[in-house]
Amino acid sequence: MNIEALKETIKKELPEFLRTDQSFRTYILELTRREYAGREETQDRFYDILSELRQDREEQSQKWKELQADLRRDREEQSKKWEALQADLHRDREEQSRKWDEQNKKWEINQEELRRLHEEIMAQAQKHDRSIGALGSRWGLQSEKAFRDALAGILEKSFGVQVLNVNEYDDQGTVFGRSDKVELYVIIMNGLLLICELKSSIDKAGMYIFERKARFYEQRHNRTANRLIVISPMIDARAHKVAENLGIEIYGDSSEIKAL
Repeated sequence: MNIEALKETIKKELPEFLRTDQSFRTYILELTRREYAGREETQDRFYDILSELRQDREEQSQKWKELQADLRRDREEQSKKWEALQADLHRDREEQSRKWDEQNKKWEINQEELRRLHEEIMAQAQKHDRSIGALGSRWGLQSEKAFRDALAGILEKSFGVQVLNVNEYDDQGTVFGRSDKVELYVIIMNGLLLICELKSSIDKAGMYIFERKARFYEQRHNRTANRLIVISPMIDARAHKVAENLGIEIYGDSSEIKAL
């Protein structure tokens, strides 16, 4: 029998020999004892492993507790920081609200002051307007003749014409509807007759009056004017249409008359 056949026979019969033959079983155990640990040694090793596992578990549990504690401290610190931030934000909102209220109060006070100043200024302006109006009225009455005389002098000097100040009495009331003195200016140049009205201001009614004054002069002297001219720096807008309808030339300044 060769070696391989012997091995196969041993493998096949060994379990039966170990089960039925006590002495053979003991022999095999003694023969193989050094190949594996004994029961006591196995138990000791088992307990050692359990002890090591228990120790590892306790260490891991301790680390977990420490980690939990660290996390709890972190949460508490973050919570405190969040509460502090919320408190700061609340204080900032209160401060901004306070400043906003103060600004609103200042704005209201300023607006009230501006309204008061505006009312004072407007009242003062109206007072000045009334004063200036009254002064202008007095100046108009007192200075109209001086203005006409000065403008007549400008015409004579600038254009080399003769300007005559005509004052005639209208006893029939042709011009004003009652007897009164009629004053106007007549320019005589190269045989032409120009009747002028020289005024610091003239309105629609004044334009009609000037036209009646010119017709009064024409009838009185039995002569037709070649041109009717109004020279005034202040001509009411409504007077322009009247002048156009009546054939009256209007000039805002004597310098506008380039050639008579």
